[in-house]
Amino acid sequence: MYDELRKIAPVDGVVGNMDEQELRSILPPKLVVEHEGARIGMVHNGGPGAGRAERLVERFPGCDAVVYGHTHIPEARQLGEVWILNPGSPTERRSAPHHGMIVLEVNGGELDVRTYVL
Repeated sequence: MYDELRKIAPVDGVVGNMDEQELRSILPPKLVVEHEGARIGMVHNGGPGAGRAERLVERFPGCDAVVYGHTHIPEARQLGEVWILNPGSPTERRSAPHHGMIVLEVNGGELDVRTYVL
């Protein structure tokens, strides 16, 4: 599936706890990507809820946004100038109040964050 996505467009990602061995062998646990002047940090598990945003900002210095997953609970907020983003899940709500997803667009270094409740 990952290779199929890469045939359509550039794809960056990090390994998650439910990923198959093939993905575990090619995806990093943590990643910073730069796009049009914006730096975006990615990690699967953001850690415990208490202090999570602060830890993520510290773990990814100089990033404009940090995207994490694992909890399936959507989050889109700013800590100072840094966006802390968890898209939730469009398919497995688990303990989240609703299904969710995020579209993050970068235009000239400016971030446009749109959240969707499904």
